[in-house]
Amino acid sequence: MMKNIGIILVGILLIGGTLINGCGGEVENVVQAKNGDTVKVDYTGTLDDDTVFDTSIGKEPLEFTIGEGRLLPAFEQAVIGMGLGESTTVKIPADEAYGPHHEDMILVMDRDELPEYLEPEVGQWLRVSQEGEQTIAVKVIDVSESSVTLDANHPLAGEDLTFEIQLVEIVESD
Repeated sequence: MMKNIGIILVGILLIGGTLINGCGGEVENVVQAKNGDTVKVDYTGTLDDDTVFDTSIGKEPLEFTIGEGRLLPAFEQAVIGMGLGESTTVKIPADEAYGPHHEDMILVMDRDELPEYLEPEVGQWLRVSQEGEQTIAVKVIDVSESSVTLDANHPLAGEDLTFEIQLVEIVESD
């Protein structure tokens, strides 16, 4: 008797599987993001200590074209193959993100080199231009009576980044 119940259950499962997948047994094609597609994603970026450094949650989703090179390559690659509503987590090591923190990008300036109206404070961001070069953003990391120390590294340099990404929409498919 138990053997017959097992056979009946297997039969029900097989019939149920056919009904779920369709009569032909074929699975419906799921649209997946690919290189060249314009997509919208929700994301949250965190550091190793779980500090959130950026998120789209509560704002408009991030829209970009995969392969265009506007974002970190590993972030774009993580979206390839995702279906609508699908989520993934990707960890990007510092070397593949914004690189290592370079000590030679720490600059010490005499205070008299700064404009007179400027009262620098630790944590403040400034735009600095050098002769013949474009301006760069620098962060004030130390202030004394005679000098100001500036850090020209990207704020996330030297940090491993983790992104939780959810594909919200494929706006345009290539």
